[in-house]
Amino acid sequence: MTDRPTAPETGKRARGRNVSHDYLADRARFVRKETVRLSRIAGAGHYSSTFSAAELFAALYYAHMRINPAEPKWPDRDRFVLSKGHAAIGLYPVLADLGYFDSALLDNYTRLGSPFGDHPDMKKVPGIDFSSGSLGHGLSVGVGMALAGRVQGRGYRVHVMLGDGELAEGQIWEAAMSAAHFRLGALVAIVDRNGLCIDGHTEEVMSVEPLEDRFAGFGWEVHRIDGHDFGQILSVLDGLPEAGEGRPQAIVADTVKGRGVAMMEGALNWHVGNLSDEDYDAVMAELDAGLKPARWEHSR
Repeated sequence: MTDRPTAPETGKRARGRNVSHDYLADRARFVRKETVRLSRIAGAGHYSSTFSAAELFAALYYAHMRINPAEPKWPDRDRFVLSKGHAAIGLYPVLADLGYFDSALLDNYTRLGSPFGDHPDMKKVPGIDFSSGSLGHGLSVGVGMALAGRVQGRGYRVHVMLGDGELAEGQIWEAAMSAAHFRLGALVAIVDRNGLCIDGHTEEVMSVEPLEDRFAGFGWEVHRIDGHDFGQILSVLDGLPEAGEGRPQAIVADTVKGRGVAMMEGALNWHVGNLSDEDYDAVMAELDAGLKPARWEHSR
């Protein structure tokens, strides 16, 4: 498939939309390349945290969520909360590609007067549903959005992408308990389980496993998948029950931090960094060549 898919028809979720895995892989590569380009403009960037989420971004926005870029505040749109707000550098290009704003605006990423900062601002960037960045808040916001949708009688779904490092925040688990108590079936938590945070390996900094048991213990329905495999990602997304009263859904997506660039995969020093001119050219060429088998895999 070569043509860019249009936004889902108003009133319908993108479930079953005819978007090939090859196209989604191309969009994930686009996310990674734009992350590298924008990081060069800024002088530094969160490469590896964004690379681990690239396939998830592509699947959600191009093949699943009910959105309308021509009307960013459409009341019945699905919501997306990027709780790991430092990965916004990979989300902005997706929003531009879908038509939320002119992609040329990204050429001034993080520059004085630009609406695009390291973390997303819902008051400045069309398509951003929550200003995130302070870790641990996103799931609570998602709970509030899902409750609001119920009160207003709307059928939208709320997707919250969490970093595994922020699961050490107690507020996450307060929100998990609340979501199950209020039977927020419209709420979907997606954990980018790349096994690393800025301080080191998550299981050494603050163990979060067994994640399935922890979410299930709060009353969530839990799915564990390979977060780089579009077959698995779309299977679980398309299989979610319609938004309504019921058990909230947790998707634990096992990923590789820095996926797509060999020298960044599983490397702590690329949580934030800046590429030399030589490395920039090499990384872009590597991304153009497509994904190769991951060189690193975290242990649960």
